Amino acid sequence: MKVAPIAAELGRSSCLSPVLIHTGQHYDPDMNERFFSELGMPAPDANLEVGSASHAVQTAQVMIRFEPVLDQAIAPIVLVVGDVNSTIACALVAAKKGIPVVHVEAGLRSRDRTMPEEINRVLTDQISDLLFTTERSALGNLTAEGIAAERVHFVGNVMIDTLMANLPRAIQPSVTLAEAGLELPERFSLATLHRPSNVDEPGMLATLLGCLAEIGRDLPVVMPLHPRTRARIEAAGLSGMLDNRLILPLGPLGYLSMLGMMKSAKLVLTDSGGIQEETTALGVPCLTLRDNTERPITVECGTNTLVGRDPGRILALVREIGTTGGKAGRIPEMWDGQAAKRIVAVLERFS
Repeated sequence: MKVAPIAAELGRSSCLSPVLIHTGQHYDPDMNERFFSELGMPAPDANLEVGSASHAVQTAQVMIRFEPVLDQAIAPIVLVVGDVNSTIACALVAAKKGIPVVHVEAGLRSRDRTMPEEINRVLTDQISDLLFTTERSALGNLTAEGIAAERVHFVGNVMIDTLMANLPRAIQPSVTLAEAGLELPERFSLATLHRPSNVDEPGMLATLLGCLAEIGRDLPVVMPLHPRTRARIEAAGLSGMLDNRLILPLGPLGYLSMLGMMKSAKLVLTDSGGIQEETTALGVPCLTLRDNTERPITVECGTNTLVGRDPGRILALVREIGTTGGKAGRIPEMWDGQAAKRIVAVLERFS
């Protein structure tokens, strides 16, 4: 979702020739090929096929497999997005070869170093030559870490570029649920869980599933399951908590199906950073099941509320949203669908 608008805009550039590298860190067909197809992205020029592994092994394998691909490039600039292991791995290879690194979605901070993504964000920003930010507060984070302000460019959010471009094509929830043999409730909420802090410890996972089931008594919970989350539920013996009346479990959804779900939901509960942004852009109330967020603008001016993982607080806020309709938010500055154009304009000057 972050690369698609940038790749499209680079393809229209008269002085830049993009080469698309897929590391294979995300390899599930429903979270990979389907996304490429739905977002109209070209097939990658190279697929490193790294697959799943520990953080150390996955990062190392990306580095090992990316280096020979980079060695074949002529006058390269390496652009990385987000905060996954592939981001820091490719950035490290480039930086050690003296090749300019560009980081899209720079400067976001949760201040929680127990999150692997936070480590990836901080380190990638330190070795980047150009840093593109999604919100103005990111500049303060970067300058506090010794990064020169002239390397930082506030361009907006490429995730919202993708959302705005594809909103007319969003798949209706009734179609998505029918494909899974389920009937769409008149009103529903949407939930996603995948953070290790929420799904790796069986007690916490059981608590959150129980909370979602309670919410489902009044507002059935549609729950697309990340493969890792489903595996944790099965390993903990909690599959029986996925009740088709209260919690409607689905497999991983493609982008257009997920967009349709978010657009139509009365409420979203999540631990995903991207969904915090998307619900803010859509004006849908979001409860983030974490103690912190690296996307504070979604709380400060968007529809997002940090609720942690206490069932009492979660249920109280769900009831409040049912009464008031949720906090009124607004779309943040420069989340206007033009971020990729601004990024490519800077890259053309830089090159």
